[in-house]
Amino acid sequence: MATATSALAPTLSDDQLGELLALTRDSDSVELKLTVPEADHYPVAAALGIDPLDAELRQVYFFDTPDLNLNRQGVIVRARRVQRKRGDSVVKLRPVVPTELPKTLRKAAGFNVEVDAMPGGFVCSGSLKRGVDNAEVRDVALGARPLSALLSKEQRAFVSVQAPDCPALDELSVLGPIMVLKLKFKPERLERRLVAELWMYPDNSRLLELSTKCEPREAFLAAAETRVFLSERGIDLSGQQEPKTLKALEFFSVRRSVEERSAT
Repeated sequence: MATATSALAPTLSDDQLGELLALTRDSDSVELKLTVPEADHYPVAAALGIDPLDAELRQVYFFDTPDLNLNRQGVIVRARRVQRKRGDSVVKLRPVVPTELPKTLRKAAGFNVEVDAMPGGFVCSGSLKRGVDNAEVRDVALGARPLSALLSKEQRAFVSVQAPDCPALDELSVLGPIMVLKLKFKPERLERRLVAELWMYPDNSRLLELSTKCEPREAFLAAAETRVFLSERGIDLSGQQEPKTLKALEFFSVRRSVEERSAT
């Protein structure tokens, strides 16, 4: 078990590891993540045999105030358009402690508690998801439909409870889109599926995230197996981690501020 623990989070303290164990025990799933430095994108893709032509195209939109009022309260509102599939709308709260969530919320359809773990850190979140048509997401992004129409009654209530000081949903700014290429694949010599997501930002910067999901009881074994597999292929696991959602929110927040200053 010591080897698996160090593989999951080599820089976590004993107290942090205890907290992580408690969170995973009461969560619904665990997602292990690694962001790859931009300079290593092509070598990593080659090492893993990733073919970009197999990837699924997505558009991701976030909704918040220009100064990220919702995000400061731990709430993320997101919508996605997905190539040849239905899109979705998601309201996410993080961090959360699973045992402190209302039982009615834990049992709600579309609600999931997940621990995201990456080298040196972790966070537990609760997400309420709803399937929507891609055309509905596009209409909201273009201002032809209010955001409130894209969210379910339960999602709207979730936002109002968790972010009581937030402006009305229909007053939130559209932050996006981010173009995303997502590829699910099963490499040789690894007994689990990996996911590669390439997020392409409007300033031409990119963020590549590798991830794998597992049951909470499998988290430490999955981390050890995945770490060994990636290390054997020369993939650096010690680089600076950059959460893709936070990068997107901050990017569009800065751009919106610049636009507002230019308009005055």
